[in-house]
Amino acid sequence: QVQLVESGGGLVQPGGSLRLSCASSRDIFSINAMGWHRQAPGKQRELVAITSGGTTEYADSVKDRFTISTDNAKNTVYLQMNSLEPEDTAVYYCLARIAGIGTYYYYWGQGTQVTVSS
Repeated sequence: QVQLVESGGGLVQPGGSLRLSCASSRDIFSINAMGWHRQAPGKQRELVAITSGGTTEYADSVKDRFTISTDNAKNTVYLQMNSLEPEDTAVYYCLARIAGIGTYYYYWGQGTQVTVSS
């Protein structure tokens, strides 16, 4: 198992920046993939960004604005969010995917609120 603790959310004006952090209780070298999802009120949870084996993938809506990165020494994954828009307002969840025998196991953080508003 793995515990994920997110931090860094808050209120920011449109055009501003935030950096989210997700600290893992497990060595991230043993984690197949780590990423961020978000869920806005009344909407389904959606993938924002994910990193696995050195490759990254982003939702079209955040490409060129958000960057996912990892600090292996700190077992932490980050989401740098620039040029934030009101549409980015959501609860952001960290995700860890761990490979099992013929399956994957998914673990979620508790979520951190990001509000973009003037």
